[in-house]
Amino acid sequence: MHTRTARVGKNNRAQVVTIPLEFRFPEGMKEVFIRKQGDDVVLSPRPQDWSDFLASNIRVADDFMADVEKLPVQERSFG
Repeated sequence: MHTRTARVGKNNRAQVVTIPLEFRFPEGMKEVFIRKQGDDVVLSPRPQDWSDFLASNIRVADDFMADVEKLPVQERSFG
């Protein structure tokens, strides 16, 4: 696997990463999801809508939320 590098800089108070051309997101993409996996920072395209996800065959497991009744009630104050 060939590892590429990207430049890191600052723009006002934000940190900016300049991504090489072959890793750039599609033209017009305004937002990405960002998450940490260990020491890695992972960027993923944020969908414009959920149509691809809803059309997929991804389903939750049959036992998803099976024990929800056993969860403790969370006490909250709104004041």
